[in-house]
Amino acid sequence: MIDLTRRMPAAAWERLASHRKVVYCSYHTTAGYLEQSLCLRFRHRSDLLDSLFGLFQQMFPPGADYEHDKLHLRGELSEEQRRTEPRNADSHLAFIGAGLRNCVTYHNRPATPVYFIDLDGVHEHGARRRRTTALGYDHERPVYYEKLPVPVSSHPVDSVNLRDEQLGLFQRIEEIVRCCGVDRGRVDLSLARTERNAGLTVNEYETLLMQHDLREVLANPMRFMAERGRSLWRDPLAIPGKTLNYAKYDLVNALNELMDAAGVSESVVERVLARFLAVPAERFLRMKRAISLLVCESTPENGAGIARGAYQTPILVQWQKASGGTRYLDLNVVQFA
Repeated sequence: MIDLTRRMPAAAWERLASHRKVVYCSYHTTAGYLEQSLCLRFRHRSDLLDSLFGLFQQMFPPGADYEHDKLHLRGELSEEQRRTEPRNADSHLAFIGAGLRNCVTYHNRPATPVYFIDLDGVHEHGARRRRTTALGYDHERPVYYEKLPVPVSSHPVDSVNLRDEQLGLFQRIEEIVRCCGVDRGRVDLSLARTERNAGLTVNEYETLLMQHDLREVLANPMRFMAERGRSLWRDPLAIPGKTLNYAKYDLVNALNELMDAAGVSESVVERVLARFLAVPAERFLRMKRAISLLVCESTPENGAGIARGAYQTPILVQWQKASGGTRYLDLNVVQFA
């Protein structure tokens, strides 16, 4: 839990403090931000927020049977990369499941902590460097709107890479940003109001992660927790028959510990997470109906334009078939001033 108010140079923080709003942008797929409203419910306390992520890290424990972590199956990796690549499917799934975002807009409260949450910065091969951008502004002006069709497969559970060149959607968005002359602003993508049983995230679109591990979670949210849960050792003769019940028991205990620590009897988070026991995935994943992308004058990867990290990909996920094989997104582009 990296508090940017303590890490940012004083001169930069003073400049940001003069603006009404600040956009924070992460360039990573296992490090990002929570919505400001959720941080407020947890009173901006790092220990309580850490307990929240502890729940998802129990659901997606490191070392479980993730396809993404079977590096010998990852054809895009070189032999050298296979020796150093972290086995971090758990971090990707926790990022998606907990609703971490690559880009958030906060009302500026200079005395309040701003947490950049890193799930995967230290691993067996060392530590990674993390990058984030903070951009202050006072007003935003809508400059463009369009409804975008996204063709999806007939599979009930599926994910779509919105940066796929064959789809052409991301190239279209970049063209719109250029034509509108936006040098500092934000691109907002949201599911159309009529869309159900789907969500949006920004993460790494790696085939094994998206087509195998995420599908497993959507079909059985506690599959990996049951596989690696601490309760398995209580009654080895019951494996695998009672593993799901054990996972549910562990989850309730973890949820109760979090709520006790937060000092509340009920909250939005509690109501959502309590539905873990009901399965299916839309009952517990905090996957969003909208994502945002920062537009700024200079970005680490691609200069001026939409800020994104090397592996960041907007992804549409569905857990039921779409009517007519198409889903619709609302595209809004705003200019900062």
